[in-house]
Amino acid sequence: QTQLVESGGGSVQAGGSLRLSCVGRRFYQSSICMGWFRQATGKAREGVAAITDDGKITYAESVKGRFTVSRDNADGNENLFLQMNSLKPEDTAMYYCAADDVYCPFGLDQSYKYWGQGTQVTVSS
Repeated sequence: QTQLVESGGGSVQAGGSLRLSCVGRRFYQSSICMGWFRQATGKAREGVAAITDDGKITYAESVKGRFTVSRDNADGNENLFLQMNSLKPEDTAMYYCAADDVYCPFGLDQSYKYWGQGTQVTVSS
């Protein structure tokens, strides 16, 4: 079955950087849209960045200029990355990778078919 596994979370001080990775395995179709979402304690999940199967990228306003999303398909997997620079305490959240091989959500819409378990990012001031 399709699997998404995130890694790369951790604790950093404000101004620091982290790079999140997501390995996607066993998709049924070859056109795959992927995205990063996050959920802070007590808040609703929100979109961070998304990238379509043809490379169109959308960022949340709050992360523009600081975060960079990218993807590759090395080793037969669909790999999604999120380079996070100039981190702020308000970036603290559980970060989730999402993917869909049937429907490509528009922008930062959360209607993805597959979700990972998440990786925690904590930014201290």
